[in-house]
Order: sequence, then structure tokens, then C-alpha cells
Amino acid sequence: MQINNLIPKTKNKKTMTVGRGGKRGKTAGRGGKGQTARAGHKKRPELRDFIKRIPKLRGRGVNGLRTIETKPIVLNLKDIDTVFKAGDIVNPASLIEKKIITTADGRIPSVKILSVGEITKKITLTGCNVSLQAKAKIEKAGGLVQE
Repeated sequence: MQINNLIPKTKNKKTMTVGRGGKRGKTAGRGGKGQTARAGHKKRPELRDFIKRIPKLRGRGVNGLRTIETKPIVLNLKDIDTVFKAGDIVNPASLIEKKIITTADGRIPSVKILSVGEITKKITLTGCNVSLQAKAKIEKAGGLVQE
């Protein structure tokens, strides 16, 4: 048996080390002096300053990324084919009469016709934006597109 093999019956109680070399001495883990060493300290979050500057840097205000232009109402050829008869004139006003579209704040909205579906009737289309494929389908059916 050697002295380094002996194990004490009760371990020594650890004392809190005070001073520079210890774990919770002098400043007790609070660093140096000043604002951060005081009780109840709160530093101003740096991120907040950047967030508050964004609207001014962007230069557009609260809804700055919202587009000013109103988007057109999209209609398909199959919708027009089911509602209108052969020889009818299709324009935004007639679309409102047939209750396919509604007015936006009392104004007649812009309309765009897409080529989904087939058209079998001869119609005249005025006052609407038309995709190239839709225009080709209308003219193939004997219709006319006036812009």
C-alpha cells in the first residue's frame, strides 16, 4: 500500500475561490466595470438599429414593395366559349354584363385572355389583352381580335 492509493472517507469541502485566479471571485463572472457589471443591465440590441433604418434606406415607406400597377383579371378561352354565342362582341363591359368578372371599385378592370381550352364560335374580341396562342385560336375559329 502506498500513500497515493489511499482514498479519504469524506472528501474535502470545496471553498469558493475569491480573487483573480478563482472562478467566481472579484467580479463574479460579470467582466469589467460599467453598464454590463450592474444589476438589471440591458444593452440596446444592435439589430434594432438596422431594422429601423431599412424603410429610409429603401426609400419607399411602409408598402414600398407593393406594385402600383393593377394586375389584369385572367380569363380562359373555355370560359368565353361557354358563355358567349357565335357573332358576339366580347369586351370588358360585356363580360361584366354576363357576370364573368366584376367591377373593381366601380371601374372596369383590365382583362387578359389566355389560351386554356378551345373556342368553337366566331367572336369579336375588343379592349382586352390577348396571349399569342389565344389570338391564334380565335382567328382559327373565324373570330377577330381588335386591340
